[in-house]
Amino acid sequence: MELIMKDISKSFGDVKVLENVGVHVKDKQIHALMGENGAGKSTMMKILTGVYKKDAGKVIINGKEQEINTIRDSENLKLAFIHQELNVLREMSIVDNMFLGKELKNKFGLLDKSTMIKRAKEKLQLLGLDINPNVFMKDISLGYRQLVEIAKALLLEAELIIMDEPTAALTDKEIELLFKVIRNLRDQGVSFIYISHKMEEIFELCDEITILRDGKYIGSKKIKETNFDEIVSMMVGYDMDERFPKIEITPGEVVLSVKGLTKKRKFEDINFDLRSGEVLGFSGLMGAGRTDVMHAIFGSVKYDTGSIYLNGKKVNISSPIVAKKLGFGFITEDRKNEGLILDFAVNSNVALPDLPNFTDKGIVNDSKISKTVDEFIKKLNIRTPNQHIEIKNLSGGNQQKVVIAKWLVTKPKILILDEPTRGVDVGAKKEIYEIINELKKQGVAIIVVSSELPEVLGICDRVAVMHMKKIKKIFDIKDATQEKIMEYATGGGK
Repeated sequence: MELIMKDISKSFGDVKVLENVGVHVKDKQIHALMGENGAGKSTMMKILTGVYKKDAGKVIINGKEQEINTIRDSENLKLAFIHQELNVLREMSIVDNMFLGKELKNKFGLLDKSTMIKRAKEKLQLLGLDINPNVFMKDISLGYRQLVEIAKALLLEAELIIMDEPTAALTDKEIELLFKVIRNLRDQGVSFIYISHKMEEIFELCDEITILRDGKYIGSKKIKETNFDEIVSMMVGYDMDERFPKIEITPGEVVLSVKGLTKKRKFEDINFDLRSGEVLGFSGLMGAGRTDVMHAIFGSVKYDTGSIYLNGKKVNISSPIVAKKLGFGFITEDRKNEGLILDFAVNSNVALPDLPNFTDKGIVNDSKISKTVDEFIKKLNIRTPNQHIEIKNLSGGNQQKVVIAKWLVTKPKILILDEPTRGVDVGAKKEIYEIINELKKQGVAIIVVSSELPEVLGICDRVAVMHMKKIKKIFDIKDATQEKIMEYATGGGK
């Protein structure tokens, strides 16, 4: 399929979100769409798939101008949108998810389950998945759910598939399988729009790239004719001198000691120290146990045996409330389900963890909240029309900054950041790294869990590598390389 979006504009009230933007996706092409959070990528794709109506512009498919006013219109044109937050019902089977709202019926008006299962199997096998369609979605991995969504798109005979951050929570093997599937489908005639903030993926997978910035079209490049620095400059509007602006600070005293921490089937015999002004990275493959360890330290998961010491004193962190009182902050990897209340405003989300300090004699001091939130909006460069807008209306990167803001308000002494830059654009990533640097200077002890090895090597002082629920090695960063980390993460090393 060939797609041309030309001079597309869209406003919400007085806010102009898109201004004369466009993209040209050629037949049998994987076309990357990039831009900072809030650049307008999602709005543009929602216009293409009938979620929003454009104010101006043209959508031309295979040489013919089309009006797309509903999702059904886009499906009839053989377009499919696989969202970052997968639209799956975990308590239903694969086949029921694939045919949801499009169930097949026999001549008696009854559900034709056998035909649905047969067709589901055919589409799954096209993707190399030999899996029973009656298996529940909750019982397959996130990577397989992603492929089921592609199979669902193939049921619609989709000729153009839009993928939004498809690898955000996948393992390396799952990403490898996904890329193989995408390439095979491209070779069979399917075109793709691929939205991602992971530069390495774009250069590995895509044929061409279009850049948006602040709701405007900046340019398009063939992947073979551009490079990392040029793309970043187009995205942020200036030359970024350093991808990882790390500062060197001599760490202080040990503030946190974890000894022998164990929870059956989750993690085993976890031992490490963390010093003030230090960034300790946690690396490892998905399922290695990193996040479970962080939840145990923060009191949201009960561990079986082991001890936690704070400034040399043994502590019992029985809940997140206790952890917060002891000076912990925790920015979780799942910001939408664990980090934010999406229907609440920005100011409410920021104030919640420290609400007692915004209360005078039992009455919430709105002006104090407003002043504090405004300070953090400026400090973290949170792009929002105002602090009263519901958090669900912000881009992913700006939501992440709000999560960071709400914990910085509490003035933590120990801050755990689990995948802090997942789904965040390159400019916002650098801003988050600079926040980490500032906290280091203030003596905050920091743990960063990250699946991105360049990030771990770029911002951490030491890195603990986990494999099969255990810490296999703790490196000083000067001794660490991607190859060494991966060796231990996959069970090698001595």
